Amino acid sequence: MTVTRGTAAGPPAAPSVSLGVDLDGVKLPTPVLAASGCFNTGKEMRELVDLSLIGGIVTKSVTLKPRKGLPVPRMAETDAGMLNAIGLQNSGVDEFLAKDAPFISASGAPTVVSVAGRSVEEFAQVVLRIRDIPGVVAIEANISCPNVERRNQVFACHPDMASEVIGSISRLTTLPVFAKLTADVTNIVDVATACVRAGGHGLSLINTLLGMAIDVDTFRPKLGAVTGGLSGPAIRPVAIRCVYQVAQALPGVPIIGIGGIVNARHAIEFLLAGAWAVQVGTANFFDPRATLSVADGIASFLASRGFPSPLHLRGRVRVADRPPEPVYPGG
Repeated sequence: MTVTRGTAAGPPAAPSVSLGVDLDGVKLPTPVLAASGCFNTGKEMRELVDLSLIGGIVTKSVTLKPRKGLPVPRMAETDAGMLNAIGLQNSGVDEFLAKDAPFISASGAPTVVSVAGRSVEEFAQVVLRIRDIPGVVAIEANISCPNVERRNQVFACHPDMASEVIGSISRLTTLPVFAKLTADVTNIVDVATACVRAGGHGLSLINTLLGMAIDVDTFRPKLGAVTGGLSGPAIRPVAIRCVYQVAQALPGVPIIGIGGIVNARHAIEFLLAGAWAVQVGTANFFDPRATLSVADGIASFLASRGFPSPLHLRGRVRVADRPPEPVYPGG
């Protein structure tokens, strides 16, 4: 997408702004995608949003078999965000191929398929089924889901387990694989490094943070599953920190920043920290056009600063008189 500013009657026009980004081979019309679970495939949003203008869509996570999800209530509002405990409810990969794949192929929007599984083998089986869908430009591996083969441990909390999943699915497809990581770890750089070394093309940072809310009138948890994932503005500083640390440790690796983006300035924070693109999630629930308005705001910001593209913001945060962020705490 190219935006031209200025008029013939006024002063010389600033260079036109191109919002297009290239994530090391994954080319997107804008740096703003709709996050997983907030847009599905775009079918439900097409009456509200021109999908041809969107940077991309990350689908709701697809699993090998249908999942009913977690008990209700599944969502609870917080002071600065939202808790959810959906439990990866979806109809399974067979129905995804039958009902969603045709829409993806015809939508015109770059689509990233989010995949999830209870084991390495389940991840692999899903990737084998979806890897040839026209219109799919990448895979996002949601490795923040439980691994039932190893006592409900979370793949993304352990570098060796995370690399096992990413390595397995990367060998099965030519599509770029982005590992979606959680900040609920001691050192996210360790996990990110393991994923890239295993064959991951890039990283999606971050997933929701584990949280809990209690109804003080009933003394009961507000979520049926007791705990859930916290999203929204409350997690943005944590996400910015993670993007910055990983970008410092792994320069040249595409990073998609996620967490609490409501407006363009929030997205620009992520770009300055080192993200190559961003995803908008919770904001879609109160503004279905949030992905478009954030992209427009980035274009206006670039034009006002005389920058021709988002590339000129990437990693430009000014950290004076401080050594590079250590890879290991205390390092």
